[in-house]
Amino acid sequence: MADNYLEKKMEELQARKAKEQRARQIAWKKRMDAYRKKLEDSKKAVSD
Repeated sequence: MADNYLEKKMEELQARKAKEQRARQIAWKKRMDAYRKKLEDSKKAVSD
């Protein structure tokens, strides 16, 4: 019984960590997209 309990807790921990990692990746991608757009807009403003 203890093995099943520990196994379940470990799987929950790994799932939570994977979910947090995915959230960090999504947030990073959003920041990079915003940064690229800002750079593109600033280049357009300079060239105009």
